[in-house]
Amino acid sequence: MSIEGTPESHVTSAGLTQQPPARKGSWIRILVYLVLVAAVGLIVWRIYQNQQAAKQQSAAQAAALIGRPVPVQVTPAEQRPMPIYLTALGTVTPYMTVTVKARVNGELLPVKFTEGQLVRQGETIMAIDPRPYKAALDQAKGTLAHDEALLKNAKAEYNRYKALYDAGVTSKETVDTDEAAMGQYLGAIESDKAAIETAQLQLNWCTIQSPITGRIGLRLVDPGNIITANTTNLVIINQLEPIAAYFTLPENQLPQVLHKLAAEKRLPVDAYDRGDTVKQASGVLLTADNQIDTTTGTAKLKAVFDNKGQVLFPNQFVNIHLVLENRPDAVVVPSAAIQTGLQGSYVWVVDTDAKGVATSRIQPVKVALAEGQVTILDSGLTGGAPVVVDGADRLRPGQIVTVSAARQRGGGQGAAPAAQGAPAGGPGGGKPNDARKPQ
Repeated sequence: MSIEGTPESHVTSAGLTQQPPARKGSWIRILVYLVLVAAVGLIVWRIYQNQQAAKQQSAAQAAALIGRPVPVQVTPAEQRPMPIYLTALGTVTPYMTVTVKARVNGELLPVKFTEGQLVRQGETIMAIDPRPYKAALDQAKGTLAHDEALLKNAKAEYNRYKALYDAGVTSKETVDTDEAAMGQYLGAIESDKAAIETAQLQLNWCTIQSPITGRIGLRLVDPGNIITANTTNLVIINQLEPIAAYFTLPENQLPQVLHKLAAEKRLPVDAYDRGDTVKQASGVLLTADNQIDTTTGTAKLKAVFDNKGQVLFPNQFVNIHLVLENRPDAVVVPSAAIQTGLQGSYVWVVDTDAKGVATSRIQPVKVALAEGQVTILDSGLTGGAPVVVDGADRLRPGQIVTVSAARQRGGGQGAAPAAQGAPAGGPGGGKPNDARKPQ
């Protein structure tokens, strides 16, 4: 008898019990598992071998790179006078602006200026038909002459009746009446004189003169139009010499600027073009506003420029450089030479040994002011030290380098213009209203 689910045993002729052979499917599963384990092991081994080979190849390439000269562009650090300044985006504004309006009513006569010309203070630029006001002046003068004649007659009457009264011939009432009439004519004459002054003033206002010296704008009203007093804008005159520029600085920089302004009485201000590469004008800081804008946390400042050549124009955007300090022997390098790492700022310096072999090394530096194409250093370099401005990404400490003669001359010649055009900020090379300060 056998139990269900259990393979039956067979009794041999020798009386021994013989188990049935194992099923064929179990051996197949074991074989598959062994193949999979072997495949995984082979894959892991190949990956390991590839990693080792890559490391060996990288080490070989690094060794070959160190032994092979790397071409770089080098320029010497300069030592020259340089300013330490704050930068901001400014807007040029006329020093004075006058909107010319008529002070009397009337027809506008042909203008006496050319649009865009420079006019002097007191120069006649427009005229309104003066004939009605000339007639009013003549009428006022006639009224004065009439009242003066009446006053003369009243004085004669008064003198006659005064003499008769003294002789006892006439009454006191008659004398008083004549005296009162004489007083009325005196008052009328004073009123006539005031009317003449008013008529003369209105006649003078028919001739419109420039209140300031400046450049006249486009004509806003054509001749022949009827002008209403104090309502019609005729033309706008802007004073361009001198000219002003408004700019803003963060409120945390305002105490530093005001302290410098109080101590030195004047702070130099340079205006650069929109690309912040060409200096257009030099001026001085006039003053700061008496309050801080709470919406932006900035203070408005005003600078004044002579603008003799009229390079600056109203509503022009300029990059303002507010000079706080002038360093006579500042060390200056191109901004392309400055690198940044975990230890801070550094540059690659090229050293040449007695055999003429040039190698690179890392030189930590402290940046005083970084603006656009040039950077002023506080420490770390001396004037004349050759720094790498191109090819630094392929350098390692001790790397042998070669400096192409053409590249070296190009770097040396390009350094001076970069310094003259520095710094960059504002719309062409930085954020608008980004006031930089010494680090």
